[in-house]
Amino acid sequence: MEAVSRTAQWTAAARALETEREDRLFADPYARTVADEIGFELLERYAGGGTVPFLAIRTTYLDRAIVDTVRERGIRQVVFLAAGMDTRFFRLPWPDGVTVYELDRPALLEAKAEMLAREPRPAGRDRVTVPVDLTQDWTGPLKEAGWKSEEPVLWVVEGLLFFLPEQAVRTLISTLSAHAAPGSVLLGDVISQAALDNPLARGFMKALDEDGNPWLFGTEEPEQLLADCGWAVREVRQPGEDGADFGRWPYPVPARSVPRVPRSFLFTCDLPTYEEEKAA
Repeated sequence: MEAVSRTAQWTAAARALETEREDRLFADPYARTVADEIGFELLERYAGGGTVPFLAIRTTYLDRAIVDTVRERGIRQVVFLAAGMDTRFFRLPWPDGVTVYELDRPALLEAKAEMLAREPRPAGRDRVTVPVDLTQDWTGPLKEAGWKSEEPVLWVVEGLLFFLPEQAVRTLISTLSAHAAPGSVLLGDVISQAALDNPLARGFMKALDEDGNPWLFGTEEPEQLLADCGWAVREVRQPGEDGADFGRWPYPVPARSVPRVPRSFLFTCDLPTYEEEKAA
């Protein structure tokens, strides 16, 4: 797999460690399989700075937001961009009739298929893998795979945006809003520019760069970024804040007004329905 795709196995290793805790926040019985040995090697290489607790929090936040969104809004098509070694299709309680689309590079999807070949596919739901390069046109292949742009969609952009240059980030998020029907939802995460510049993270950033997958983008104003790209921001939370703590975050959370603080942000955005826009 391409170097950047290996990070998918690093995050899977972190999910496996959380799953094996007695007080686990979630259970991912597939995580150790898709992490493979390389995932745990990379997790050790990239360890530090709250990496493992952050990944547990991010997974839990998005797990719960995905389940709630699909249940409460009746959305039946869910698209994971840069799906990596995500196993939510297998482990989350999806309603009948949901189709999960997983977009990623061909080599990663092929490797993942081999790893999960013996796992039974849960009934009542469909999984469609779409091999694409997200820096090029991907909406065409997604439509060919069965996705309907005229129906609401749940987009999930997890662990992706910091690998892209700023213009690519803005283009991607704008594309998501432009190709989403009213009532659609966007979930994901992004980091602050200060996180990229943090002197304490130089070893981590150097290791990412040496491995061919440097982090390139951060923003101090995620709300503005998302709004500029066509989304109504419902919430942005930092690990450790209410709704994004789950008893895992070990550090204090400085107020957003404090400058030059490394931060991670978890966000939920909406594309309002016509009725909601009219009511507003």
